[in-house]
Amino acid sequence: MLDSAQEGGYAYPAINCTSIITLNAAMKAFADQKSDGIIQFSTGAGQFASGLNNKDMAYGCIVLAEAAHMLAEQYDVLIGLNTDHCPPDKADSFLKVLIEATAKRRAKGQNNLFQNHMLDASNLPLEENMALSAELLKLCVENEIVLEVEAGVVGGEEDGAAGSEDTPEEKLYTTPEDMVSVHEALSSIGRFTFAATFGNVHGHYKPGAVKLRPEILKQGQAAVMEKYGAESEFDLVFHGGSGSDLDQIRETLGYGVVKMNVDTDTQYAFTRPIVDHMFKNYDGALMIDGELGNKKMYDPRGYLKKAEESMAARIARACDDLLSSGKSIYA
Repeated sequence: MLDSAQEGGYAYPAINCTSIITLNAAMKAFADQKSDGIIQFSTGAGQFASGLNNKDMAYGCIVLAEAAHMLAEQYDVLIGLNTDHCPPDKADSFLKVLIEATAKRRAKGQNNLFQNHMLDASNLPLEENMALSAELLKLCVENEIVLEVEAGVVGGEEDGAAGSEDTPEEKLYTTPEDMVSVHEALSSIGRFTFAATFGNVHGHYKPGAVKLRPEILKQGQAAVMEKYGAESEFDLVFHGGSGSDLDQIRETLGYGVVKMNVDTDTQYAFTRPIVDHMFKNYDGALMIDGELGNKKMYDPRGYLKKAEESMAARIARACDDLLSSGKSIYA
């Protein structure tokens, strides 16, 4: 999938999911658009999925991943499973547990539970970041898993991810020197993707509030390829993509972006029709003044199906934006 996107000049939407409903929304969109795609789970999603009495983020992600494998059998597209933003202090209790879960499946002749994991050690000095990245990449390579790493900080906050509103501006832009260092630290170990930062900010902001500089990616790729040849080109990941201008999204595709995370926009797309349903059916969804309400209005399936359809429509638009529609390599 990564090779096809790189060669074809398109990228995959990477959709954060937290439930069977959101899994179904993502898969419907990918299938309808004839686009391969990526579904990913954050530590928070894992904790949410594991239940109120458990709150075990790794266990919850295993539950979601197993459900995703079963649901994906209905569709003729390729879907990669990823975990999103794991901080260094959760590498042992989250990433290593999930890598071991894949290893156990492989030992039984089954396919990988996950194809990709993300370590977000961008809050560490680069040397420490790369040391931990190298350790985990070695474990991933043993199980044919791609590791996603990050250098530079994505601003804002998303499900506990690094970065904050007071992140120094210079930290939001990965330097060409940093990109060369990442290549030198990891390229000899195995396949990885790289979330270089170019002003990205998690969340959704009004036009002009976020200062993206896609040329940062171009300059970094050029520095690496000048020193190590064309084969050293990074498979880049675009974080904090919600609300970005289409022109800037498309520009990054020419600089090696093969994956763009989409979360804030799909959260809103999911929630908007639920709010609409409740406002329009207030007296049916609630038992007001001793009345009985209307079971059809408070049956969760009714309003959650609307949410699923709305989220799927937003993901379909992401496939079009990233030029992945109609390009599934499923055979």
